[in-house]
Amino acid sequence: MKIPDWRQDQQYLELVKDLLAKPELQRLQSIKQHHYSNRFDHSVRVSYYSYLLGKRWHLNTRALARGGLLHDLFYYDWDSQQMDFRTHAYVHAHIALNNAQKLTQLSPMEADIIVKHMFGATTQVPRYWESLIVSLVDDKCAVQEALSPKILLWKQKLQFK
Repeated sequence: MKIPDWRQDQQYLELVKDLLAKPELQRLQSIKQHHYSNRFDHSVRVSYYSYLLGKRWHLNTRALARGGLLHDLFYYDWDSQQMDFRTHAYVHAHIALNNAQKLTQLSPMEADIIVKHMFGATTQVPRYWESLIVSLVDDKCAVQEALSPKILLWKQKLQFK
């Protein structure tokens, strides 16, 4: 299935345009995420894919779009030498929630999405289906982003066989 371009999806943009205009969110473009992406692109990807699933399954698309966009709203560059993964998983979600609350008023569902998006790496169980979706979509996007050069090589090799 080909994913449409989020920039052309007026319904999606209507839900997140105020957030996309914030310098605090735009600043994420300068922070590397999963080796081959940046935190802004990653956050938009998680947000938009979650939104599309929410549309298909008749869930709260506003919470999925906005919570997904804000789930990684933190500015440090995580390094496993400075902080172990479990600590980072817990800490960055709480920092993101705090930063998001400074930008906009969050619904309880949006707050749950942000703070529990690392479910599995943390023991904080999502309260809503929307929170679980963002957590799973975040995992999928992270794996795709971290493996993107290898995926391109595999595709190229398959084309020449």
